[in-house]
Amino acid sequence: MLSYFGRILSQKKKENIDPMKKFLIVGLGNIGPKYEETRHNIGFKILDQLAEEEEVTFETVKLGDRAEFKFKGRTFVLLKPSTFMNLSGKAVNYWMQKEKVSLENIMIVTDDLNLPFGTIRIKTKGSDGGHNGLKDVQAQLNTSKYTRFRFGISDKFSKGNQIDYVLGEWNNDEIAELPERLKTSAAAIRSFGTAGINNTMNEFNGK
Repeated sequence: MLSYFGRILSQKKKENIDPMKKFLIVGLGNIGPKYEETRHNIGFKILDQLAEEEEVTFETVKLGDRAEFKFKGRTFVLLKPSTFMNLSGKAVNYWMQKEKVSLENIMIVTDDLNLPFGTIRIKTKGSDGGHNGLKDVQAQLNTSKYTRFRFGISDKFSKGNQIDYVLGEWNNDEIAELPERLKTSAAAIRSFGTAGINNTMNEFNGK
């Protein structure tokens, strides 16, 4: 059993180290069964994959559904905002403050029309690219310097049908490839917390 002073030192050590080892991973999407299998909800789907692999479940909390797991000494907090896509930043900002996670330890997972289906692109900063979820995150955090994980959904839609395409469900070919793509995405998120952002970008970008 630790002495009183031993417990104090242990607590102080924990307080000093834990913030740097905690990561907030936010998957963007829209809540409700009608959106569950849509391309725009890939952020939710990737977090569901990660939670399933780590055998943790989501709990409904303020502004979203939250799950947590530990991996190689790091704590990963997973969040699926319940604010709907266009107000995602409110949930990100709230949970960033509540969990006391530094900006460099936040990752936003979202869909990207400009990438071929299943392609991963991780960046530490950049524009919102016309994505309403990222636009609100940037407005709420007042910076574009946060890590974003973009999952390609391709742009195979006819003129004027972008909204229907984004909010449409996966086709049969995509459904067949999704399981492997989801596993790779989950691995990239773990790498972000353990191997660091540069190693993760080098290993997973373009895959």
